[in-house]
Amino acid sequence: MRTAGTSRYVLGGLGVLLIGIGVRLVVAEPDPAGVLLWLAGALVLHDGILAPLVLAVGLLLVGRRRRGTLRGALVVAGCLVLVTLPLLVRPGAPPNPSALPLPYGRNLAIVLAVVAAGTIALVLVQRRRERAQRDGTDGRGGGDGGEDADDRRDGDD
Repeated sequence: MRTAGTSRYVLGGLGVLLIGIGVRLVVAEPDPAGVLLWLAGALVLHDGILAPLVLAVGLLLVGRRRRGTLRGALVVAGCLVLVTLPLLVRPGAPPNPSALPLPYGRNLAIVLAVVAAGTIALVLVQRRRERAQRDGTDGRGGGDGGEDADDRRDGDD
C-alpha cells in the first residue's frame, strides 16, 4: 500500500501545481473578471442545467436493457455538442476566420445523426446476438437448418 500513498501525494502535488498555474494565468489575463465570470457561468450551466438533465435522462433509462449503450451514445453526443456549442453561439464574426470555415450547425446535426444511427445499429446487433443465444443459433441466421423462420420468432419485439 506504500505505492498508493506515494501516488496520492504525487497526484495531489501535481493538482496543486496545476491550480497554481491556472491562478497565475487568470491574474495575468488582461480581463480577469471576464474569465471569472465565464467560469461562474460554466459552473451555473453545469450544475443548474447539465447535471439535472443528465439525472433526468438517467431516470428515464432505469430498467432499460440497453441502458449502457444508450448512456454511451448520450455521452458522445453531449461531448460533441459541448465542443461545438461555443463556436455556434458566439455572437458576431469569429475573431479567427478559420474558426468557422464550414457550417458547423449542419455538420453537428449530421454527426449527431451518425451517432444515433450507430447506436441503433449496435442495439440491433445486440438484440440479434441475444436472440441467437436464446434460440441456440450462432447469430448469423440459419440456426441448425431444420427449423422454420416462424418457429424462431419469439414475438416480443
